[in-house]
Amino acid sequence: MSSAPPGAEPVNPQRARGWIYERRLLAGALLTAAPALSGLVTALITSPLSAPHMWVLCCSVVFATLVIAWQVRRQLVFPLYTLSNLLEALREGDYSMRGSHARRGDAIGDVVWEINTLSATLREQRLAAEEKSALFSKVIAALDIAVLAFDDERHLKLLNPAAERLLGAGFEKLAGKSARALGLDDCLDLFEIRMFDRSFPGGSGRWEVRRARFREHGRPHDLLVITDLSRALREEERLAWQRLLRVLGHELNNSLAPIRSMAATLIKLLANEELPGDWRDDARSGLNVIGTRAEALSRFMGRYTALAQLPPPRPRRVRVDELARRVVRLEQRLEINVEDGPPVEIHLDPDQIEQVLINLLGNAVDATTSADGSVRLRWRVQAEWLEVEIVDDGAGLPSSENLFVPFFTTKTGGSGIGLVLARQIVEAHGGSLVLENRVDTHGCVAQLRLPRRQARERANTTPATPA
Repeated sequence: MSSAPPGAEPVNPQRARGWIYERRLLAGALLTAAPALSGLVTALITSPLSAPHMWVLCCSVVFATLVIAWQVRRQLVFPLYTLSNLLEALREGDYSMRGSHARRGDAIGDVVWEINTLSATLREQRLAAEEKSALFSKVIAALDIAVLAFDDERHLKLLNPAAERLLGAGFEKLAGKSARALGLDDCLDLFEIRMFDRSFPGGSGRWEVRRARFREHGRPHDLLVITDLSRALREEERLAWQRLLRVLGHELNNSLAPIRSMAATLIKLLANEELPGDWRDDARSGLNVIGTRAEALSRFMGRYTALAQLPPPRPRRVRVDELARRVVRLEQRLEINVEDGPPVEIHLDPDQIEQVLINLLGNAVDATTSADGSVRLRWRVQAEWLEVEIVDDGAGLPSSENLFVPFFTTKTGGSGIGLVLARQIVEAHGGSLVLENRVDTHGCVAQLRLPRRQARERANTTPATPA
C-alpha cells in the first residue's frame, strides 16, 4: 500500500472496483452456510416428503440463511462506518465526537475506546498549543523590540506592533513588501549580531540586529529582531555620570572644605592689628594644610586623567608562567604561593597585564595581612580562554555594588582606581574580570579571563621550577 509524502495534499480516494467489502462479507457468510445447505437439500431429496413440501422447506431454509447473513453483514459493517466517521472527524479537527459502546474485551469496543482516547488526547494537545500560541502572541505584541518574519523570497510575512511603529505603518500596508523595499535587505544577509546607526520612519539611533532562520511548511524563513539601544545607552550614560559626579563631588568637598576653613582662619588672623607672637607658625601651618590638600586634589585629578586616557594594548607573545613569577617577586609584604598551571604562551600587553596582577595581588595581600592567611596565584586553560585566579584568605568582599565605580574605595587612603583600571585593561584585551567571595571558606577569588585566539600551548616545554 503506497502513501503520500509528508506535507503533500491528500489524494481523493478512487471508487472501489469489483466487489466492495460489504459484498465480499455477504458472499463469505453465504459460502460459510453453503455446506450446510447442500447437506440439507440432499437430505430433503432423499426424504419421503412430497415435492411441494420439499420446495417450501428448501425455500424457507434459503430465506432464513439470507436473512441471517444480511444481519451478520449489518452487524459487522455498521461499526466500521462509525469508526470511519470518527476518523473523519479527527482528520477535520473535530475532537468532540465520541463513539458509543467503547469497552474493553470486545474487538470493536477496543478500537472505539482507543479512538475516543486519541480524540481526547488530541483535544488536550490542541488546547495547550492554542494557549501557548496565544501567550506567545501576547508576549511578542508586548515586547518593545521589533520582530519581523520574512518568507523564502524575502517578503514580509509577520511583524509585531513594535515593528509597525519602527516602520511607520501597519501590517495591512507592509504585508508582502520585500526586504529591499523596507530597507532591511542587508540585515537578512547577517550571520552574527551586528549594531547599526540607522534612521527608520519610526525613529533613528543605534540598533542591534539579530537574524535567525526557521522553517514553516518545509520552507525556510528569516526572523529579524531589531532592538533600540539608544534609550538603554542614554540611561546607562546618565547613571554613570551620576555615580561619577557623586564621587567627584565627595573628593572635591573633602579637599576644598579644609582649604576654605584654613583660608578663613588665616584671613581672620591677618585682620588683627596686633599679630600674636606665634602668627608665623600659624600661617605656616595653615598654608601647609592648604598646599597638602591642593596637592592631594591634583593627584586625584591626575588619576582621573590616567583612567580616561588609557592607551590601547600593544600585545606580544608572552609566557604566562614567567609573567606570573615576575609579578609575584614584586610583592615583598607576603610570600605568594604560585600553583603551576599548564605551560602556555599568549599574545597580550605584558606591561598592562602586569599592572592588573599587581593591583589584584596588592588588594589580596591587604585583605589577608590582618587575617594571617595566605594568597595563591594559579592559572588554567578552558577551551579558548586563559583563566588566572588570585585566591586569598581575607575577610571577603564588602556587600557593595560600587567595587568598579571610579574612586570608590573601602580602604583607608585608597584611591579607588585600581579595580577600575584593571577591568578597563582586561576588557581592552577582550577579556573579563570578576571578583567573588569564596564559597568553601572566607576570602575572595579574583578571576581574570583572557582569550586564547593566538595562544599556543608549549606541549614540548618543561614547566619552570617554582620560585
